[in-house]
Amino acid sequence: MKPYIIIAEDEDALSTLLQYNLEKEGYEVAQAVDGDEALMMIEERMPDLLVCDWMMPKVSGIEVCRRLRAQTETRNLPIVMLTARSEESDRIRGLDTGADDYVVKPFSMVELIARIRAVLRRIRPGLSEDRVQFGEISVDRLSHRVQRGGRDVHLGPTEYRLLDYLMQHPKRVFSREQLLDAVWGNDVYVEARTVDVHIGRLRKALNDGAEKDLIRTVRSAGYSLDLQA
Repeated sequence: MKPYIIIAEDEDALSTLLQYNLEKEGYEVAQAVDGDEALMMIEERMPDLLVCDWMMPKVSGIEVCRRLRAQTETRNLPIVMLTARSEESDRIRGLDTGADDYVVKPFSMVELIARIRAVLRRIRPGLSEDRVQFGEISVDRLSHRVQRGGRDVHLGPTEYRLLDYLMQHPKRVFSREQLLDAVWGNDVYVEARTVDVHIGRLRKALNDGAEKDLIRTVRSAGYSLDLQA
């Protein structure tokens, strides 16, 4: 699956340029024209990274960052802040609010893309690796082979995509709707309860050797992959 990035930027020309260049690099990109729309889009579908302008109408980038860091579901969402403010005090404020990186306008598109890659590698290493490990579970993306504690785990295509996505976001809780958008795609209509069925199949396959269940069910919230489940 392509990493999904939301661009929150009120300058149409810059937002379009960012989307064009990021899509060329293999990312899936959506645009928000202000902070309020960005927050609504994130609630509908969790991105892998947010590129957010500091100065936006309705809700500023700093306020967007503050609200996301205050919620459990979005606390670890990678955020790259864009701003015309170049003073050291502004950079410190942006980073202290929760931004993972801070890029001053005008900037080089090559540098911004490199910074986005660096943030994703640091915070979401599973996006760039062919082999992902979580506890006893390992996923080889080249061969689509899944193992737990050395034994092969046989998964259907949907269960494989579910596991791969959850392993990219360990400990993060996803609602059924968020998992539907991420795994099935937002252009496919599937009942939300379908997620429960596939989570059940994934659980059964992962725990076939009577191992500890690593999929945590959070009442009225959703599911997460957690060693403390």
